[in-house]
Amino acid sequence: MKKKFLSVLLAGAMVLSLAACGNSGSGDSGNSSTKKEEGGSSEGGNKLTVWAWDQTFNIKAMEMAGEQYKKDHPDFEIEVIETSSDDCQTKLTTCANAGDYSTMPDIVLMQDNSYQKFLKSYPDAFTDLTDCGINWDDFAALKQSYSMVDDKHYGVPYDNGVCAAFYRTDVLDEAGYKIEDLTDITWSEFIKIGEDVHKKTGKYLLTSESTGGDTIMLMIQSCGANFVNEDGEAFIVGNETADKCIDLYTEMIEKDVVKLVNNWDEYIKTVTDGEAAGIVNGNWMNATLVGIEDQKGLWQITTLPKVDGVDTATNYANNGGSSWYITSNCQNVDLAMDFLKSTFGSSTEFYDAILPATSGIACYLPAGESDVYNEPVEFYGGQPIYSTLVEYSSHIPEFTKTPYHYEARECVNTAIINITNGTSKEDALKEAQETLEFKMTE
Repeated sequence: MKKKFLSVLLAGAMVLSLAACGNSGSGDSGNSSTKKEEGGSSEGGNKLTVWAWDQTFNIKAMEMAGEQYKKDHPDFEIEVIETSSDDCQTKLTTCANAGDYSTMPDIVLMQDNSYQKFLKSYPDAFTDLTDCGINWDDFAALKQSYSMVDDKHYGVPYDNGVCAAFYRTDVLDEAGYKIEDLTDITWSEFIKIGEDVHKKTGKYLLTSESTGGDTIMLMIQSCGANFVNEDGEAFIVGNETADKCIDLYTEMIEKDVVKLVNNWDEYIKTVTDGEAAGIVNGNWMNATLVGIEDQKGLWQITTLPKVDGVDTATNYANNGGSSWYITSNCQNVDLAMDFLKSTFGSSTEFYDAILPATSGIACYLPAGESDVYNEPVEFYGGQPIYSTLVEYSSHIPEFTKTPYHYEARECVNTAIINITNGTSKEDALKEAQETLEFKMTE
């Protein structure tokens, strides 16, 4: 989810004592239990320990997976240790640097955008899941690629970060537009509509954080591109796709198409207060929107605008997401593999159950065909948004991954702000290139 994966920016400062890896938890009897930050190393037998965060989302889903698996495996137990995203990464780093994974759990949840850094730095910390029995074609290619190295799978896809464009249909109607007018369009067309909407209604068609960088990242990645090249080197200066994305984004700011705000709280406030009539971001924005009772029935979703003049451009992107990993400390790898395969890796029944319980949208493509996923959603005027989002996720292009995702985003976002404040584009991008190159050496 958005606020959780932004915290990964802190992951560079990972220095804790070995004790921070956690001590072996005693474990409660029964099918499942949840503890907070009390360790939880692998115990073997019929019990699996898991590190994850968010009681109402990830932890709830894992506990429900345990309940389903126990139906056919009565002796099965699962213990979920509530561990923040930062701490999952910090504890892993500490254990790896000490050369001792004995205090790691059986299964750990990791953010997609940060995982490559850990797999490349500590390849012996994770278990190869390639032959665990999962039909990997049941997951979108992009989602798989986050947890792959050298064609090997290390993660079971879970939290879906597929993006969508969310629009207030009442505001569009006031300005003379319908959701179809914003479907499968380009960013240039979006800008023209946005200018008109602002002129007629005083509202912005998009809101964006000046410190976040989500918008620029989803723009370039929707083209199957990134701010690094195939060799993993910083690629901001001379990157034609990046140039087009940055030009479009700065144009939106200059023409009052986007409301640029300082932080996440202000970002949300522009929507709840009705100042912004649109959001282009990860599907997890749904959790915020549906909580705005007086806007029920006024929103609909559609595809993203795509970048003009780029042959590889699409109307689809991803932002955020996470996957499950079996650590090298797991004492019963066969059990852990079968558990993940039977639930997160293959069960439409499971995904049907966790959707209403957690609002978690499946990465498992067959789930999008179920009756549950195709039910109309009142908040979105009866749109079956969940099946639509799963379908969108199947079209997101792959792009070059980098262990320095958050550093690249920060550098480019700073350049954009500098450009809007009067710095020449050439100077701003040169500084961003040099800063990213430096960060890659740290």
